[in-house]
Amino acid sequence: MNVRPVILLRTLGIGIAAGLAAHGMGMPLAWMLGPMIGITCVATAGLPVFQPNVLPAFALPVVGVMLGSRVTAELLANAANFAAALLFLVPFVICCAGLSYLFYRRVGKFDPATAFFAGMPGGLNDMVILGGEMGADEKRISLAHAVRILLVIGLVAAYFGVFLDVRSSDMNANWLPVLGLSVKDAALLAGAALIGIPLGRALRLPAPQMLGPMILSGILHVTELVTVPPPTLLVIAAQIVLGIRIGARFAGVSYRFVATNLALGTVSSVIMIGVALVFAALASRATGIDIAQTFLAYSPGGLIEMSLLALALGQEAAFVTLAHVVRIVLVIFGAPVALRIWRSKG
Repeated sequence: MNVRPVILLRTLGIGIAAGLAAHGMGMPLAWMLGPMIGITCVATAGLPVFQPNVLPAFALPVVGVMLGSRVTAELLANAANFAAALLFLVPFVICCAGLSYLFYRRVGKFDPATAFFAGMPGGLNDMVILGGEMGADEKRISLAHAVRILLVIGLVAAYFGVFLDVRSSDMNANWLPVLGLSVKDAALLAGAALIGIPLGRALRLPAPQMLGPMILSGILHVTELVTVPPPTLLVIAAQIVLGIRIGARFAGVSYRFVATNLALGTVSSVIMIGVALVFAALASRATGIDIAQTFLAYSPGGLIEMSLLALALGQEAAFVTLAHVVRIVLVIFGAPVALRIWRSKG
């Protein structure tokens, strides 16, 4: 048997087993967090793992359709309040990026460009690409953001359970089997997934494979052309794939390098979460939106991961997704300009 299929099967087996274990423990977002933690441990131990660069093409549209199924007329009616809460994102991004940059420069001794993009609360792939174009160390940036996503998800989930007493809602309580959809519902949801991908790319959205399908799914559900989410088994499979993908990023990284950057990433993540708490409280006070929602909206994790976490915790996932889209857009367009201005003055 070819080695690659063996590695693939082993990776999937570990991911599924870790997901089952996490689900059994009642962990929030168990089907993604479990595989993420399990594969991270295996990858850093030096055991070969399969890096699913193709499988997310299936996973992200499924997640997008799932998130879009939570868009309601009531959510749209509260859009004015959401807009007010989003105004706090600009100073939030500036504070997060500024403090993290100073930390990576003075404590981590990163070069300016690497510290700049490692400390930005943006998407992992986006920051690696932009940082590489500006001469930064792509490996350090990649690890910094992978660690940030891993830690932020875990710390935010713990904060919700300990301080806000919000427990994971069982997304599988109303299990919808694959054959439980009507032909019409299945066709419309599949169409939203397939057509949404090129739509997201045409609109130049961050995470277009998720956001394009989410937009179309949201339209279908607001207009009540469809009233059901995608099948539960597909949603679970998508989360397992995404969890494996994050954990596999640590493959081939030495223990010493991981330990150093894990320590730096931990402190940076705690700084960002502290800033997020402050701005979440300010936004909640100013708009009346529950702090549980504003905290998820401002927590500097990945767009996809935080959207799923909001869903797992029974929060307003569409609002959280919107906030993270705005944050990533601000960082993508603002970071290169800010770095060029800073360099010109240096």
